[in-house]
Amino acid sequence: MGIGWRRAGARRYHQWVTDLRLRVLRGSDLPGAAELAATAFLTDDVGMLAERRSYVLEEGRGLGVFDGERLVGVADALSRRVTLPGTGPTPFAAVTWVAVAPDHRRRGVLTTLMRAQLDALHRSGGEPIAALWATEATIYGRFGYGIATENCALELPARTPFRPGVDLGPDRVVEQPRETALPLVRKLYDRIVLDRVGALSRSDGQWNYFLYDAPGARRGATAYRFALHPDGYAIFRTSTDWTPDGPKSRLRVAELMAATPAAYAALHRHVLDMDLVATVQLRSATQEPLLHMVRDPRVVRRTVTDSLWVRVVDLDRGLRARRYSAPADLVLDVTDPFCPWNEGRWRFHVDDAGVAEVSTTDSAADLALTAEELGAILLGGTLPSTLAAAGRVREHTPGAVHTLTRAFQTGTVPVCLEVF
Repeated sequence: MGIGWRRAGARRYHQWVTDLRLRVLRGSDLPGAAELAATAFLTDDVGMLAERRSYVLEEGRGLGVFDGERLVGVADALSRRVTLPGTGPTPFAAVTWVAVAPDHRRRGVLTTLMRAQLDALHRSGGEPIAALWATEATIYGRFGYGIATENCALELPARTPFRPGVDLGPDRVVEQPRETALPLVRKLYDRIVLDRVGALSRSDGQWNYFLYDAPGARRGATAYRFALHPDGYAIFRTSTDWTPDGPKSRLRVAELMAATPAAYAALHRHVLDMDLVATVQLRSATQEPLLHMVRDPRVVRRTVTDSLWVRVVDLDRGLRARRYSAPADLVLDVTDPFCPWNEGRWRFHVDDAGVAEVSTTDSAADLALTAEELGAILLGGTLPSTLAAAGRVREHTPGAVHTLTRAFQTGTVPVCLEVF
């Protein structure tokens, strides 16, 4: 298929006509896709990118834009599950490996890929939700993606003491080699993510992708180390730094999962008390218990960033996919020019059990919002009241924002720490 575009010049628009073509990628396209991704993401590690991607590649889901025989744009989607409030792990399209050749930017390549991807999901009745991690925060809002979760990078000194009374429990934390630890880690993970909103399920290939540990991927650090507790685990690397003042090594936690408060405390104590380490780095939820367990919370340096961006592909199916915290009966006026099948007024009715019914209506709207805001509030991490205060959700009926906020909010802050 051909792509036409408009490009802004200094004084006027010029119409460009090219022979760019869109098609589904094949397995034989992987080397070219890896080359393009490496170029777009400013790295030379083409072989490593291709090897890692091969673990999760799904035939028929990747899209490519070609200029003649040259691949100039790619977008892939993985079949994953994300834990939603009240319904647990739910299918979603994990959008990834989105890249455009530097000399083909601003020519409609990305828009074409995004439109084809969402259209295909809608036409096939595929996953009702799509989500991604954004390289730049200004790109994906125009395609209907909104910031649904945030994460917090933590850095604190090794041996930071806990407050008196923190319960570490009776069970020891034991380090085990990768091949022994992984079966136990996977069982623990599957148990913990069932009710952790924002967490993702993992297949065999996705575990291989997540824990890819080729020497080139370590960036000067050690191979992954595995610390096991009966109710949790920590996976981490260390980077050695010897100085005239003594060792100043760094420990970076890739993942720490715990099913109980005692396991959570014991695993954090294990990584904080590592000999020769000066600094410990972790990624966490924005509402993390660790901050309230240490004696001096100011030693914990925190940097909050956006993480999972969510797009409701089919509004009725997407809103019915989760459970809600309070009854509601509202008419939502939704603007969604990129996926016009979602555009219009929808009755959003939630019963006392938290189950939603969603249908089109001609009734007057109580609230107005766009697809971007709808994606942002879906997991409960961004509240409608916050977006209303920012002028992005408009209330037509007094009290409607409060009702919508009560319905969407959850008991815990959703978090997704896995970049896919």
